[in-house]
Amino acid sequence: MCGIVGAVAQRDIAEILLEGLRRLEYRGYDSAGLAVVDSEGHMTRVRRLGKVQMLAQAVEEQPLHGGTGIAHTRWATHGEPSESNAHPHVSEHIVVVHNGIIENHEPLRALLQSRGYVFVTETDTEVIAHLVHWELEQGGTLREAVLRAIPQLRGAYGTVIMDTRDPGTLLAARSGSPLVIGLGMG
Repeated sequence: MCGIVGAVAQRDIAEILLEGLRRLEYRGYDSAGLAVVDSEGHMTRVRRLGKVQMLAQAVEEQPLHGGTGIAHTRWATHGEPSESNAHPHVSEHIVVVHNGIIENHEPLRALLQSRGYVFVTETDTEVIAHLVHWELEQGGTLREAVLRAIPQLRGAYGTVIMDTRDPGTLLAARSGSPLVIGLGMG
């Protein structure tokens, strides 16, 4: 199992993301990571093998500023437990976290490699990042790109996607997995 947290706020949200991950620790995981985007579109990503506390210590050493972000605890299914396989995964300006299994990740990986994408992880999640990036490059909005990418994925999953060029926006999608979205003020 793993957990996903996303937040958009008018203040720095790294601590909100970390608290969300702490509340999901009971689900079991082997690594954790988060990415935060500031209002200028600058993204900072921190990933660690091990417990959320290791991630929190890294964030303390390298404070993250930004009001939009996603975070993830990972239980390895594709690729070994490692910092490089920890989420979030990035394809240029697209940042993705994912829970579940993309059953057709191997043919999608081959297709995306034939289009020039270079994979740096062993995960099925990286396929989502590159696929959304590809679809966005074909034209339209991030929402339209995600709507074109999602039907190409097979499996049970939940995912949250952000584009560093559009701070303040998160897109979420699911197939066969639960997804809860909350709304708060501030």
